[in-house]
Amino acid sequence: MNAPDSSARLMSGADYRESLRRLKPVVYVDGRRVESVADDPALRPGVNAIAFTYDAALEPGHARLMTAVQHTSGRLVNRMTHIDTGTADLLNKLEAVRLLCQATGCAQRYLTHDALNAIWQGCARIDDAAGAPAGQGERTQRFLAYLHRVQDEDLTLGVAMTDAKGDRSRRPHQQTQPDTYVHIVEHNAVRDGQRGIVISGAKAIVTGAPYMHELLVMPGRNMGAEDADFAVCCAVPVDAPGLTMIARPAGRPGEKVEHGEALFSRRYGQTTAVCLFDRVFVPWERVFVAGEWEHSGHVTYSYATHHRHTCIAARAGFGDLLIGAGALMCEANGFDPGRETHLRDQMVELISIVEGFYACGVAASVYAQRDAHCDVVMPEPVFANVGKLLLATKIYDMHRIAHYVSGGLVVTLPGPEEDHNPETAARLSELLQAAPGVPYDKRIEVARFIEDLTAGYQGGWYSVISLHGGGSPAAMKQEIWRNYPVGSKVELVERLLERGVAAGPQPGRAITANRQPGRCCDMGCSAPGAPVMVPLPSGGGRA
Repeated sequence: MNAPDSSARLMSGADYRESLRRLKPVVYVDGRRVESVADDPALRPGVNAIAFTYDAALEPGHARLMTAVQHTSGRLVNRMTHIDTGTADLLNKLEAVRLLCQATGCAQRYLTHDALNAIWQGCARIDDAAGAPAGQGERTQRFLAYLHRVQDEDLTLGVAMTDAKGDRSRRPHQQTQPDTYVHIVEHNAVRDGQRGIVISGAKAIVTGAPYMHELLVMPGRNMGAEDADFAVCCAVPVDAPGLTMIARPAGRPGEKVEHGEALFSRRYGQTTAVCLFDRVFVPWERVFVAGEWEHSGHVTYSYATHHRHTCIAARAGFGDLLIGAGALMCEANGFDPGRETHLRDQMVELISIVEGFYACGVAASVYAQRDAHCDVVMPEPVFANVGKLLLATKIYDMHRIAHYVSGGLVVTLPGPEEDHNPETAARLSELLQAAPGVPYDKRIEVARFIEDLTAGYQGGWYSVISLHGGGSPAAMKQEIWRNYPVGSKVELVERLLERGVAAGPQPGRAITANRQPGRCCDMGCSAPGAPVMVPLPSGGGRA
């Protein structure tokens, strides 16, 4: 490994905003063209969330957690652009994402990390299949050049994976309208002296697309030979000619901000966009998969595993907000959860949910699996998918518990205008105070914070992205069943029943096919080295 380059420059949040002003993407929000993504009020909460990931890397208390040394260059990089090469990387990523989402609710930039790791794995497999020496293949070298540029420029990348899909009962090549999937329409195009491909189609759900620097177009499913043109992975600048983004506002910008109703989502939020690619040219240096349909499924699977692992940390950060707000609301109502059994039980259930799925993320890190084709370490898929499944299905319980411990004030409280109504404000302040030591305005501030996170537009949005973000619960259940060593459990019982079961899968018995020698490693022969994590910053992680 090279020595870290102390001259490496990381952007600040202000630098990030300025970098967006230099881009000219075609973006529509609420039926109007956005002139400047960095300055448009409708997108400001999303820009703020990404900007926080830049500032956190420069803050002395967070810098060691939020940065890492890229092993292929020796340069210091933002952890959100880093490649994981060991258990410690995965654990530190979890803590970093949790810290970011404690502040922003959803930091979004972690998608950059998840996609870069998956694409490297895909490039390595394509090179390996072509017989190239490990790490020396054309695709791997192309990807590394791109990775180092992204890291050196400290870019944020969006992930354009989910296609519009059209008729779900048909494969991509069977669609009446081929543009329901992004696909290659020219394989050897020439533009301004550069050679590359031309792509067209629609990606339906692209998180944060307008305020990204570039989009990573990725296959959203396993492709067959007939779908080769749809097996495409490439990097596209957000202002590339032919790319149009139709987005929704991020968070709740401008909604009675002067009175503080949307206490959280007026500041931090997230947009999603439909991205339309109309004959967009992509030079070969930015193309990582182009028709290699045999590898499309693995790129999709790898990204899903990395992303579900990361989502665990993101929703744990959101859960930390609910735990803190729930405890504050109990106090403001005049209750001590330590003395009120029914409140304590609810708070412990909320803590158990959040730390339970987070523990799955930790386990997925500890039992990580190194890719046989490159240096990337993958989270263990069973634990990663179990953790994501738990958060996806328990998000509604998290909201329910926040509502239970808060009481009905969350939704029955008069609107913020009444706080400034001379006819009503004084009387409300007098009669709606509960705990003697907690002023009325502090009580309603917490109530409106919980409303914003759980009972309004933003709360519904968090529920939906928790349920479907990173794949539906059905997809996670499929991966759990596919990877879980049921066969080992079956043979364990059959041995106890003294049936003389021989080691190894039993011919003709599909249920014994999934087996696992041991949890310590893929071969079950040695224990992993103890991970060395970056010391947590004060107030970070679970603190």
